[in-house]
Amino acid sequence: MNRNLTICFTSDIHGYFSDMDYATGTPGTTGLSRCASSFPHDGNTLILDGGDILQGSPFAYWLSREPVEGAKVSAQVMNLAGYHFVTIGNHDFNFGRETLESYLSHLDARCVSANVEGVSGVERTAVVTLENGLRVGITGVTTHFVNLWEKPENLVGIKVHEAFPAAAAALEELKQAGADITVCIYHGGFENDLTTGELLSDTGENQAYRICRELDFDILLTGHQHQAKAGLQLFGTYACQSPDRCRQYVRMDAEVSADGDVTAHSRLVEPGKPDERLAAFLAPLDAQNAVFLDQPLGELDIPLLPGDHMEMAENGSLIANFFNQVQLEASGADLSVTSLANVVKGFDRQVTIRDVVATYAFPNTLQTLQVDRRVLKAGLERCAEYFELDESGRLQVGQSFLKPIVQHYNFDYMSGLEVTMDVRRPVGDRVTSMVYEGKELEEGRTLTLCMNNYRATGTGGYPFYAKCRLVKDQPTEISQMIIEYIDRHKHVVVDKRKWLHVIY
Repeated sequence: MNRNLTICFTSDIHGYFSDMDYATGTPGTTGLSRCASSFPHDGNTLILDGGDILQGSPFAYWLSREPVEGAKVSAQVMNLAGYHFVTIGNHDFNFGRETLESYLSHLDARCVSANVEGVSGVERTAVVTLENGLRVGITGVTTHFVNLWEKPENLVGIKVHEAFPAAAAALEELKQAGADITVCIYHGGFENDLTTGELLSDTGENQAYRICRELDFDILLTGHQHQAKAGLQLFGTYACQSPDRCRQYVRMDAEVSADGDVTAHSRLVEPGKPDERLAAFLAPLDAQNAVFLDQPLGELDIPLLPGDHMEMAENGSLIANFFNQVQLEASGADLSVTSLANVVKGFDRQVTIRDVVATYAFPNTLQTLQVDRRVLKAGLERCAEYFELDESGRLQVGQSFLKPIVQHYNFDYMSGLEVTMDVRRPVGDRVTSMVYEGKELEEGRTLTLCMNNYRATGTGGYPFYAKCRLVKDQPTEISQMIIEYIDRHKHVVVDKRKWLHVIY
């Protein structure tokens, strides 16, 4: 007799529990509440999560002011949504062991993690029998890059072992326990191109492709990279990845035949109406959080108000300068680039958390690359394409930034390097000067350049960045870095230097 298993899988929720749009203070269309409303609750369904619960949203930031108590609230939300098993994400260590253990101790769900040692409430593996008699073996693993990213004081008494050997050992345990079907929840992503198989990163941060290729889990549920992937079958393993913030969730339907053969299919499910119980629980908390989000976080020495996109690109944007000074302090890099959204809110002198999430609108993290003059010139030449001259010789936005879609966010503002562009020259040969620390940057000299992870992949017309050596990877969202920067400094003096000079 064939037996079925349904899995509903989320990952990287990052504290986006309700459907609140924190930039506007009005309901949106995503969030756990809107996904949980369509979770089936029956004896043959498992609701699973891949970690990164405790950090990431303005709501989570509010809870983190009292992290141990805030973790209880996060656990209550997960309980109302009906989760059965979770694993730990790298950001779940951000507030230390006591907070993580508070979260796990108040969860109804069981936590499985084969490579995390020293945290109460964590099991290496588990086998659960469904209503139809199917024995489902479950384990979890977390990217061991936690050891590189996390503050040492938050890992006191905790060991995070390498992910792949821990997954391999856990799989053998599940087979020995007689599981009919094996499931691994991996807080990590894919290191290879899923179409060509090309190796994209050999750092070891992400090992999902290797797990599929070298181990024989029936199902691999991944996260961490914040990408939506479903319907995958790699080397006999059915795999998927849930996007962040509950923008969607993954539903996987599996069948085990009488002979033990496993077949499965996964698909992405769109959020629906808010779950009534979750909405009722979260509404008063969202109201309290709204008061906190609109309180002044700190003060700038001048207001940072947006101008026309062309005006900002030509004359520089102090908003971009501010973002860059945050990134430079956080990364320790020599240079920084940032970009602005198509619609930019800006800041008055008194800055609130809501101002930050409305003005830095991307869910990006920070990466630092090793670059030289050749790479920097290539990046700046791409930026120079933003400028065109109309018939009267006035600057206008280049067509490649307007069609097929408007993409002002692909123009980068640089700090740390004084650049001159001559727009009268041909595209690809417009950058005439790059001055670093008072003198022209020499050929062959290497510097470090920090940027958002979106740009570091080469997206937006910057493919050369993807070939640069990654010096530092900081998985905290940049909007969170901005909030913490203002909260730490309180009175911020904004960099007012004009880094770009455009000749036309």
